[in-house]
Amino acid sequence: MVDTVETPIESLEYRTEVKQLLDILAHSLYTDREIFLRELISNASDALNRIQFEMLTNHDVVDPDAELAITITVDDEARVITIADTGIGMNRDELVENLGTIAHSGARTFLQNAGQSQSTLEEIIGQFGVGFYSVFMVAEEVTVVSRSYRPQDRAAQWQSTGDSRFTLADADKSTRGTEIRIRLKEDAAEFASTWRLESIIKRHSDYVSFPIYVKDKEGEPKVANRRTALWRQSPSKVEAAEYEEFYKQLTFDDAAPLLHVHMVADAPANVRSILFVPARRERSSLRLRPEYGLRLYSRKILIQEHNKELLPEYLRFVEGVVDSEDLPLNVSRETVQSNPVTRQLRKALTNRLLKELKNLAEQDAAQYATFWSEFGVFIKEGVASDFANREALQELLRFHSTHTGADGWTTLKEYIARMQPDQKAIYYILGDSLKSVMRSPHLDYFRKHNIEVLYLTDFIDGYMVSQLRQVEEKTLQNVDAADLDLPKDAEATAEDAAEAVSQDAFEKLLTHVKQVLGDRVREVREGKTLIDSPARLVSPEDEYARELQYVRRVIEEDYVAPAKTLELNRRHPIVANLARLLSEDAANPLIDPSVEQLFDNLQLLDGAYQGSVADMVERIQKLMGAALRS
Repeated sequence: MVDTVETPIESLEYRTEVKQLLDILAHSLYTDREIFLRELISNASDALNRIQFEMLTNHDVVDPDAELAITITVDDEARVITIADTGIGMNRDELVENLGTIAHSGARTFLQNAGQSQSTLEEIIGQFGVGFYSVFMVAEEVTVVSRSYRPQDRAAQWQSTGDSRFTLADADKSTRGTEIRIRLKEDAAEFASTWRLESIIKRHSDYVSFPIYVKDKEGEPKVANRRTALWRQSPSKVEAAEYEEFYKQLTFDDAAPLLHVHMVADAPANVRSILFVPARRERSSLRLRPEYGLRLYSRKILIQEHNKELLPEYLRFVEGVVDSEDLPLNVSRETVQSNPVTRQLRKALTNRLLKELKNLAEQDAAQYATFWSEFGVFIKEGVASDFANREALQELLRFHSTHTGADGWTTLKEYIARMQPDQKAIYYILGDSLKSVMRSPHLDYFRKHNIEVLYLTDFIDGYMVSQLRQVEEKTLQNVDAADLDLPKDAEATAEDAAEAVSQDAFEKLLTHVKQVLGDRVREVREGKTLIDSPARLVSPEDEYARELQYVRRVIEEDYVAPAKTLELNRRHPIVANLARLLSEDAANPLIDPSVEQLFDNLQLLDGAYQGSVADMVERIQKLMGAALRS
């Protein structure tokens, strides 16, 4: 029994964002109101984890021998549910901090997206610190009474009806923990049922590691959750449905995971772990969860909720739990990173996860294609940053290419197996989209000689290939390079056709184009590898780290790419006609706009256009007018 002490009751007003939030939660979300219980149990479990961790080093706490548990009592006649825990508890100031206010940015972000569908709103409850407030979907009035674990702190009571205000008062509570008394709305009376609550617990909170007791006001408490730590069971005894259920409870994701990895080992380090690869990268309409990392336990005691050291950063999309008896129970969050056991766990978990991804790729190409579409960019980040695991990561890479087209994928191993007998390099092309690279003039020579080129269109690709210089002793080469090591004689290709214009006329054109474009190009010269395209922009031989230009364009707002060399195909009709027109009528007003447009076209295909769109449109209209008059 908890009584309010005869002390003045203080009435306070919510921050503006909380008022709006309460109105949304109370009046807009009706399709899945049972999630309020999931959120309150999650909060209670967090409080129990915190006191469990605190008591590893501090025994001067209120009720040191109290069972760590959650108890839910139902009074169906009064439509009242009471959820009590023996967790860390709160004092008066902490009640205000945790319940009377809300993270400013979180509330604002939530509210900005509140105009979206109800299903979307339900999906993001809890992501912005608003989980407790979901209780007002079902509550007429909520009373929270809490006693901190600190012996010197007094108990306090917080009460609200979900309107614009809440009250605070001292309370007479002798036991540690928090009690939440919920008086249900009439249309939420269904939740005043032990059977209904047990079914919700089974669905959402079955694997909470503390017992959840459910009872009516006169009955005996009954444990409603399974509690067994799934990761400590033998993989052979766990059903596929149990993994899926555990994943959904762990992440609140409504989709089944793409892959799970259940690892039980005693060497080189003791580890009991379940890792999950989600089915999709974005699991809400807003963003990835604000914190990533695995839940780290030591002998079933939660040490860290978001441990970022157990896997390399490029695997931050992985969810899961890790438990190790080799970690001392008194390890602090600050020393987890420096603990040698953590390094052993990291190596073991990373190796196993990469092995399972490789198995997925070999055994289920369609599923792996789904994984690659969602998370391939992370694997590329790993290739660039994790030298120790680079060989394993290379096997996971997938590319579109001139051989597979936009609908198929190839591995580096498959590419190498298809290389021409005299081919010494792996060729690739960088660009912003598949459509642009597939139309690139850089591919003329390679199509002519049936030499495969990999399409690299992720922003991180430039960084990846700048670090990945060789694969199986084959050098990687960008097809925009001026010094390509081509397996066939490019000069022979150029000699296959008679010259379309005289050398003198072509030389005059090269000089004029350079005058028109000025410093925007390093030089203008004949392109010996061009066949079907009129021109291309090539990177000079002395240009440093040109692959990183694509990364820099994304992260540097004012980045200006260095000038490239313009190569012209003297046998292409556009170039040949320009040369003739310049020889016959050097003052013709169509010559310079044509040169400008040819240059802009190449920049657009390379994804590096830096000119004025308005000027381009005006120029195109001028050229169209001239074409239509002829």
